[in-house]
Amino acid sequence: MRKQVIFDNLYRQLSIENYSEQTIKNYLSAIKLFLEFVEKSKVEKVTNEVINNYLFYCKNDKNYSYSSMKQVIASIGYLYTKVFKAEYPEALKIELRKPSTLPSVLSPKEVQKIVKVTTNIKHKAILLLIYSAGLRLGELLKLKLSDVDSEAMKIHIRNAKGKKDRYIMLSENVLIILRDYYKNYKPSEYLFEGQNGGPYSSQSVQSVFKSALKKAEIKKKASVHTLRHSFATHLLDEGTDIRYIQELLGHKRLETTQIYTHISSYSLNKIKSPADKLNL
Repeated sequence: MRKQVIFDNLYRQLSIENYSEQTIKNYLSAIKLFLEFVEKSKVEKVTNEVINNYLFYCKNDKNYSYSSMKQVIASIGYLYTKVFKAEYPEALKIELRKPSTLPSVLSPKEVQKIVKVTTNIKHKAILLLIYSAGLRLGELLKLKLSDVDSEAMKIHIRNAKGKKDRYIMLSENVLIILRDYYKNYKPSEYLFEGQNGGPYSSQSVQSVFKSALKKAEIKKKASVHTLRHSFATHLLDEGTDIRYIQELLGHKRLETTQIYTHISSYSLNKIKSPADKLNL
């Protein structure tokens, strides 16, 4: 089967099964790299050994993360079972050991510094909105003007991860900034648009955040997604019920949200060290 036919069939099947645009893009990209590896290997048949070699190449040579490896395995597995109508490859029947690292989180003071050093009103509105609502970057970029309800003080997040909609609160402070931004930029459809219309680019947002981090002289390893982690952790610090946080973040499983209990100072402060009972 020719490569283009494989791509077309893969795209068709993913579309039929109602996968999100981002997932389809990720699967196609993962399979493209896999097929390129197979071509370079010059093998007559793709055996379990070839697949195993590819997984080793991804991990050892490309230094793929846990989530990237999961994506590779899911993509190849889908290709075999749904497109080729073949058995699930034995080489993919592995259990990846999930790393126990905790996400980086900014303190409220650090978030404030980042917002203050960002003087461009559009950039300020972007960073502040991500933090205030705990948005994924993709969710922010897909926001349209009609999704912001200033009367009900809520934002409608549409077709998010898992093709789910949800509502998130709209901060009064953020609304003031958004109104100022709107007066200056007059977006027509999307809340944040590029110079030629259409959604603002993810690369631009990452660049804005990186610049703000440098200006604020914050040395922590952080990305735009760190603002979402900080949102969840700060809510937990304030005593917000974790199930509410789960809903606000759009997490399918509570276990995903519970990682923030390992970071929250609220949880830690409720526990007293035995050293506090010593008469020193």
